Amino acid sequence: MPIKQLSAIELKTKIQEKEPIILLDVREPFEFAHARIEGSVTIPLGQIPARLTELDMEQEIVLICHHGIRSMQAANFLTQVGFSKINNLVGGIDAWSLKCDSSVARY
Repeated sequence: MPIKQLSAIELKTKIQEKEPIILLDVREPFEFAHARIEGSVTIPLGQIPARLTELDMEQEIVLICHHGIRSMQAANFLTQVGFSKINNLVGGIDAWSLKCDSSVARY
């Protein structure tokens, strides 16, 4: 099953419509501290295999990183282990800052 690619604008709409989604940021803690989407949780990419029990397989998950590369790796991994409601934020937090919320710092 291909992983759904969400644009920053599509994600903003989901958030505004209060869709039940988990915003999972896979960047490192220092990156998350610098810039994040309100309401997101963080599990760094390298920790995801060990922390799978923290995620709900039935919940829609949107994966976030800096530009969309690490989040795509996480999306591929989660799909391989049985998650089906996986989305990748195209362009990552950088696209979010540029297109949706300029108060989110760029780096």
